[in-house]
Amino acid sequence: MTDFDNAHDKLVAARIKMLFNQPFFGNIACRLKLVDVTDEGWCSTAATDGRHFFYNRDFVDSLSVQQTVFLVGHEIGHCIYEHFLRVEGRDKQYWNMAGDYKINGMLFREKIGEMIDQVKICFDPKYCDDEWYTENVYDDLKSNQAPIQATLDVHLDMEGEGEDGKSAASGDGEDQNGKGKGKGKKPVISKEDAKAISDELKNAVIQAAQSVGAGNVPAEIARMVSQLTEPKMDWRNWIRATLESTLSNDFTFMRPNRKSQFNNVVLPSMQKDEKIDICIALDASGSIGQVDCTDFLSEVQGIMEQFGSYRIRIWSFDTSVYAYDEFTDDDGRSIEEYKIVGGGGTDFMCNWHFMEQEGIDPDQFIMFTDGEPWRDWGIEGYCDTLFLIKNRYSKPVAPFGQSIYYEDSTMKQAA
Repeated sequence: MTDFDNAHDKLVAARIKMLFNQPFFGNIACRLKLVDVTDEGWCSTAATDGRHFFYNRDFVDSLSVQQTVFLVGHEIGHCIYEHFLRVEGRDKQYWNMAGDYKINGMLFREKIGEMIDQVKICFDPKYCDDEWYTENVYDDLKSNQAPIQATLDVHLDMEGEGEDGKSAASGDGEDQNGKGKGKGKKPVISKEDAKAISDELKNAVIQAAQSVGAGNVPAEIARMVSQLTEPKMDWRNWIRATLESTLSNDFTFMRPNRKSQFNNVVLPSMQKDEKIDICIALDASGSIGQVDCTDFLSEVQGIMEQFGSYRIRIWSFDTSVYAYDEFTDDDGRSIEEYKIVGGGGTDFMCNWHFMEQEGIDPDQFIMFTDGEPWRDWGIEGYCDTLFLIKNRYSKPVAPFGQSIYYEDSTMKQAA
């Protein structure tokens, strides 16, 4: 089926072809070191850790050059979207499927290579639209209880994730073809490497886009590059400013002051009410981890202590509200101790229904989320609302309230 002497040469030819026809993808492809792992036994198709392109030479030999371009593009997609670094507590089988559906739809839309038919792959035309982010695909698959399906390639695990929910293609060194049992062991991405790999991939995406020009970058990825290169403001400043604004507009009437007269009318004096009442909802659907929550809550605690008297009501949510708790300035506890609970789908409306049922009307409502509601964002006008959004690859903007973005301890206000 091939005029090439070996699989390595075919992969090199596919990368060269991409440099001419899809220069953005070809640029990133050339950054990955080709590694033949056929004899190690853990992979019968391909895999990547963001630095290497692992491949099985027998599988590559079975592909045409155009199908090889598709395979290379598939692994590049995992690098661009950093799927292997973003599991974050989700069901890994559904997450791996969602990643493959997302990438294969993108490759089909951008006409990159020829779809592989030697093995069954995750593909649905509805996911070809670039408005489908991986998180949306994941929620769609999981909420509809889609049958578990093998993925095209082997998906590597992060250190400490364990084997549960492993890639449908990989198994325990075994893929969808029932092959792969051998002496080798599937690589695991260490926590130390994860941050470095993420930074390397972001820089690679930015440099590739800048080197080939805007016209050669898919619109979806061009938006992502724009977001990565935009200047960002420390998210703590936005939280502090929002809470200070809430407090500065909250006054109470005092006994009239005879010195405060207008046209011989004595006006009541006003003083700032130093007690502030806020509610915090933590999205427990999987994208917001305990480390992020602790970072966020620690900052909120510090800000609230500056105001003297405060009440913080907090809960976790997915499709329901869980673990409601209340913290005040005089109870001796810190909200940093709060542990997020939940892990299902994402229904923002459950927060507003909960507040309505419990008669909760806070000065400020803050939701820490990935900004990917299954349906509505909430009830506009119920209370002042701030959406703190952690989402690496999109910048969803709520239809009401304020949207700001949490990114490695920084965020940018939505336009």
